[in-house]
Amino acid sequence: MPDVRLASPQGKWILLTTVLGSSMAMLDSTVINVALPRIGRDLDANLAALQWTVNAYTLTLAGLILLGGSLGDRLGRRKVFVVGVVWFAVASLLCGLAPNTGVLIAARALQGIGGALLTPGSLALIQASFHPDDRGRAVGLWSGFGGIGAAVGPFVGGWLVDGPGWRWVFLLNVPLALVCAPIAVRHVPESADGRAHGRFDVLGAVLGALALALVTYALTEARNGSLVVAVTAVAGVAAAVAFVRVEKRSPDPMMPLGIFASRQFTAVNLVTLCVYAAFGGFFFLTALQLQVVAGYSPLQAGTALLPTTALMLLFSARSGALADRIGPRVPLTVGPLLCAAAMLLMRRVGENADYVTDVLPALLVMGAGMVTLVAPLTATVLASVDTGRAGLASGINNAAARAAGLIAVAALPLLAGMGPEAYLSPAAFDDAFGRAMVWCAGVLVVGAGVAFTTVRRLPPDCRRPECRTHGSVLAPPLEPNRSAGKLGAG
Repeated sequence: MPDVRLASPQGKWILLTTVLGSSMAMLDSTVINVALPRIGRDLDANLAALQWTVNAYTLTLAGLILLGGSLGDRLGRRKVFVVGVVWFAVASLLCGLAPNTGVLIAARALQGIGGALLTPGSLALIQASFHPDDRGRAVGLWSGFGGIGAAVGPFVGGWLVDGPGWRWVFLLNVPLALVCAPIAVRHVPESADGRAHGRFDVLGAVLGALALALVTYALTEARNGSLVVAVTAVAGVAAAVAFVRVEKRSPDPMMPLGIFASRQFTAVNLVTLCVYAAFGGFFFLTALQLQVVAGYSPLQAGTALLPTTALMLLFSARSGALADRIGPRVPLTVGPLLCAAAMLLMRRVGENADYVTDVLPALLVMGAGMVTLVAPLTATVLASVDTGRAGLASGINNAAARAAGLIAVAALPLLAGMGPEAYLSPAAFDDAFGRAMVWCAGVLVVGAGVAFTTVRRLPPDCRRPECRTHGSVLAPPLEPNRSAGKLGAG
């Protein structure tokens, strides 16, 4: 049984290294949007290249995060976490030194692999290391500090882009890793799950990532209308079908399809797809809109987005408590509708937009909507499956959210009619941004409708989330498997 106490020196070192590791991945998933206009100008990139700069990272992270959790359980959680930290740092160095968009996109994909190793690994280390009496508080501190990192990420990114340059958004990870990895090696005890058995579902992970990659490519390049795009789209659908078949037949699947026998679990994941598709598209395009059209600097754009995550940090725990009393159906219906209203309010943000009267109202409504829905969404996911599969359910839900954001960033510019050079023309981008916000609002309304018609009250003895403080806007929080001490293992 793990016996490290939170108040001990070793406990503090463990908490520090896990917070540093998870914050590296979380920061890079949020700060990149603020840096995109400068990256585009410096590397002479079109809109598709900027989409891939975001999506290459999300693609490998979403496709491999479940496998990353399983690797830690089988091979050793500390070992896989340290490998993830070092891998992420090396990929970040490549990003910072990239001479062109091709190298940058490839390095971002490598970053996502590192993120898939260290993100679930950091939480698994806490679960496996701390005494049961301290574990809940340690998870709470981990999620709280991670939320703060997510909140300040766009601000830090804007400051770096305005100051030493966008490359330091990535290079900053190198000194963080040089602190994080040695602490982990020296102070974190190694652990593994002796009950884990069978083969890794490498084929399932490859097929899942391949399906996402092919569909994303087809959507990103669809405006060209070439035969290659059509073939890629068909191949993406075929890879998705093959993924389902492999998961159905595998004795040790990465994503056991039987978990979707719960109608509530399936329904809340449909809500997740709608909600986080809208969020992914919103934050990708809003960072561009504020700079390209409204004339904000990267620092101003990053600072402008702070209210949304600040509201989540301050009130997510209270939202979870409210949902415990009234049930998840109302929050999961009202929350997306508030976010949809925020998307429509963002259409007022145009040239020389005033922050207080034009931008802030939309972001406050957006934050209120996210506060309302994120905690109940996680609680509903956990309550929809057996306690022993809670970590797996959370991992699937987190991966689904990231995949939804990935598809949205690929598809939304196409649906809104953005050309390859749209972000270089304020007028053209502004018109397309308004249409994109309508699309996002429509998807959120669909999500609200799914929640209203399918989500039911949770049983009184169901599993409640441990991560009550949350600041990430791109994915719901990961939750550990309380009984088995592992996350996302199939």
